[in-house]
Amino acid sequence: MLNIAKIKNGIVIDHIKAGLGIRIFNWLGLSKAPYTVAFVVNASSEHMGRKDIIKIDNTITINLDILGLIDPNITVNIIENEKITRKIKLQLPERVEDILICKNPRCITSTEAYVPHIFHLENPEQRTYRCEYCDEIRFAGDFR
Repeated sequence: MLNIAKIKNGIVIDHIKAGLGIRIFNWLGLSKAPYTVAFVVNASSEHMGRKDIIKIDNTITINLDILGLIDPNITVNIIENEKITRKIKLQLPERVEDILICKNPRCITSTEAYVPHIFHLENPEQRTYRCEYCDEIRFAGDFR
C-alpha cells in the first residue's frame, strides 16, 4: 500500500480519468513547484477501476473551467488544517472564454485580436463546443 503524508493546507484533485493526470500536472506546472506535490497514476478505484490523483501541499488558484474541460468527473478537495473543508464536483462549463481557440480562418477571432474566443457547450455527451461568432465546433479537450 502506498502511503503519502497528509496535506495540512492545500488541494487534492481526485477522480481524474486514468492517464489524464499528467496533462493536469503539466498544465499546472507542478514539476517546478517549490512545495510538495504527490502525483499518483493508475490508483485503484472502486467506482472508476483506475484513476489518477494529484495532491498539492499548498493553496493555489486553479481555473476550474479548464479542469472541467479536461475531465468533468474530477473532484477538487480543499484541505485546511488536514481536513477537507470543501468538495467541488466539476462539470463541463456552459460557456468558456479564451480557453478554446476558433480554428476557422473566416471567424472574426482570426482577424481581430481584441475579440475574445467565446464558446458555448453544444453537446455534453460528445463534449463539443460551438464558437459564438461562426458556429465552428471544437472538442473540449482541445484547449490551449
